[in-house]
Amino acid sequence: MKRGKRYQEAAKLIDSEKSYEAKEALEILGKMPKPKFDETVELHIKLGVDSKHADQQVRGTVVLPNGTGKSLRVLVFAKGDKAKEAEAAGADYVGAEELVPKIEKENWFEYDVIVATPDMMGVIGRLGKVLGPKGLMPNPKSGTVTMDVTKAISEIKSGKVEYRLDKTNIIHLGIGKVSFGAEKLAENYETIIDAIIKAKPAAAKGQYIKSVALTTTMGPSIYINQK
Repeated sequence: MKRGKRYQEAAKLIDSEKSYEAKEALEILGKMPKPKFDETVELHIKLGVDSKHADQQVRGTVVLPNGTGKSLRVLVFAKGDKAKEAEAAGADYVGAEELVPKIEKENWFEYDVIVATPDMMGVIGRLGKVLGPKGLMPNPKSGTVTMDVTKAISEIKSGKVEYRLDKTNIIHLGIGKVSFGAEKLAENYETIIDAIIKAKPAAAKGQYIKSVALTTTMGPSIYINQK
């Protein structure tokens, strides 16, 4: 596959035979030729588990100390006082049953995260086929099915991210923007790695973290040294 000139220039900064310390890798990412937008720094972690088994799932949430650099739009399914609370807490959209046809028939997806009170899950269940494939279904494990909508909105807006395995047992996650600088990105990186280590399933055998790579939206990967 032929790569662009900027990608080739960026690749020259990396020794492909070497694995780096996270801070050093993040400093290299900051030196790479930049496109016209602030790239996201992506983290890709391959785990030694089998996501086909329920007892080897790795999923959770973590609040990044320096946020993600992305302003997330939050839709809250709630009624009455909880709907008012969500509006006061800064939700971008608040509603109930009336949103179902808007999402189903109008393909309305102008939001990044959905929060719901438990009593609204019956309504949201009707949207499972639409929201599920997009990873938008609220889930108690990720803190998006809750009566404490104020806390949920606050955490999402301040940099809460959800991590989960894909079918190839890899976690893909944005940890901030290149403009954050290596120091802040390293803090976000350590926070996520610590959370994933703590989330190690009891059923996982052998080497848990197989490989870790950092990259930018448009750049080459840098492999991280595993302690």
